Amino acid sequence: MKRAQNTFLEFFAGGGMARLGLGRSWRCLLANDLDPVKCAAYAANFGKSDLVEGDIAALSLDDMPKERADLAWGSFPCQDLSLAGARGGMSAARSGAFFPFWSLMEGLVSQGCGPRIIAIENVAGLLTSNGGRDFACVAECLAGAGYAVTAAVIDARYFTPQSRPRLFILGFAPDLAPPAADRPPKEDMAPPALLAAQEALPVSAKARWFWLASAPRAGRNMRLSEIIDWDAPEWHAPEQTQKLIAMMAPHQRARIDKLIEHGARRAGAAFRRTRQENGETVQRVEARFDGLAGCLRTPAGGSSRQIVFAIENGEVRSRLLNPREAARLMGLPDDYRLPQSANAALKLAGDGVCVSVVAWLAETVFEPVLGAAKTRSAA
Repeated sequence: MKRAQNTFLEFFAGGGMARLGLGRSWRCLLANDLDPVKCAAYAANFGKSDLVEGDIAALSLDDMPKERADLAWGSFPCQDLSLAGARGGMSAARSGAFFPFWSLMEGLVSQGCGPRIIAIENVAGLLTSNGGRDFACVAECLAGAGYAVTAAVIDARYFTPQSRPRLFILGFAPDLAPPAADRPPKEDMAPPALLAAQEALPVSAKARWFWLASAPRAGRNMRLSEIIDWDAPEWHAPEQTQKLIAMMAPHQRARIDKLIEHGARRAGAAFRRTRQENGETVQRVEARFDGLAGCLRTPAGGSSRQIVFAIENGEVRSRLLNPREAARLMGLPDDYRLPQSANAALKLAGDGVCVSVVAWLAETVFEPVLGAAKTRSAA
């Protein structure tokens, strides 16, 4: 007998990157986002039948599907928590969207149809915002609703050529048996900030805490040079490239000279940054040539756009990272329909969750746990 598809709710859905990561073996019961441009992209790629466009605070339990979901995914806005943002904490308006989300989860639990798994994704800054109280709040919410709680910091670099560490907080309903361990996984999944935040949890939340036994293996088999468009038309004039190189620190300029000397074909990525040096404010271009791009940001300002440097045949070229390249860094396939506006496409990518990380969680954590539970209930 064919096993029924796993089901999910996707909140703060953006362009549907969690849905893509879960794959075709999962069935969407409801997706919700406030941003009309992201909703248009979602509809263009997945259709409108499951999508509810609008403020999550306007949703009620009457809007929720009657069927119990296997998973509720929530990537709530991170601008108030990210190191690149203002760090207003969860009391700020955007990240305060967590509370309407949680109100829906509590309501579903009270009706006896709480999601079997709740997955909350955000920046690692959630661990330290408001002195760790924001993280404790999320953990307490899950534990208080009867969920076993764990968290891990997972970097997209395991899967795509982008350095993008993100915090994943997972709650498992009492009828599930997640892959638990007595001690933390390897260090980069449980960095000091997570260890400190977990240690500081209230007794009630700590009593329902476990460490995730699974850890991603180094599965990335591509470098930045393999996802950029070498034949793209929008390269800077040579004078602009030299101006950018002149803004690098001496050791980075020396690195470029060495790559040219060795005839390497290499792609690098860089951001413009403002630094204090010898009591003066200076503009720097900070580049990396380790095969990874830096963490994608939303294009709120000129300095947030990542610069690509391409070294080939003894020459250096530069330009801004384009939307399709940003999408590839997030694990989106080339047939994914991006918004027409470059800024809108970059915002969709920069705000999203890495598709490949969601796929790993689905394959190694969610699906085995749910499958075992359904087998037990059928026995």
